[in-house]
Amino acid sequence: MKHVFVLGVVLLLSISAKAQEFKPFKVNVSLGAAIPSGGGGVLFALEPKYGINDQIDIGLRIEGAAMARSVVANGNTTSGDVKFSGSYILTGNYMLSDNNFRPFVGIGAGLFGVGSTGFTVVGSGSNAQSTNGSISAGNVFGGMARVGFKAGHFVLGIEYNLIPNTKSVVYNSTGSSQIGTSVESKNSYVGVKLGFDIGGGRR
Repeated sequence: MKHVFVLGVVLLLSISAKAQEFKPFKVNVSLGAAIPSGGGGVLFALEPKYGINDQIDIGLRIEGAAMARSVVANGNTTSGDVKFSGSYILTGNYMLSDNNFRPFVGIGAGLFGVGSTGFTVVGSGSNAQSTNGSISAGNVFGGMARVGFKAGHFVLGIEYNLIPNTKSVVYNSTGSSQIGTSVESKNSYVGVKLGFDIGGGRR
């Protein structure tokens, strides 16, 4: 009976020590490159997270990216203007190990604010003329998948942001006829980030 009591005390102390070691709240701050199809830019992200346990956490990623997206007009690809886009998505991450070096995978879904973009369409033929067009800003629902690793409080990650394309119609300079009925902006992009967690993790 005495041995059972001692074993119980040791077990309780072990659980208590582990609970004190794990801190659930943290905030990730990251900078990186935004890489859309046919373009590029920079991004900044802030992600408050809550650890359900030492391997799973949920969060809210708030990200802004300034980038030039590619625009496809009548089958031809051109680069649009550099514009700002923001996103607010719910995230979930799973740590693949409990060591100091911790690979992880994650997914997310939420609202992406797609910035407006301007572009130039060049007509065909001997009398071809260039016409400027634009695609309006809007909000769309999209998803995200990520992989990366955490070493101490430093985090390196690669994310793919899956965002529906946005479409528009381009008219000639007088506005009397359409010159491009198949105009769309490629909104999905890859984010490569380096950041750090404030708080959370282990003491």
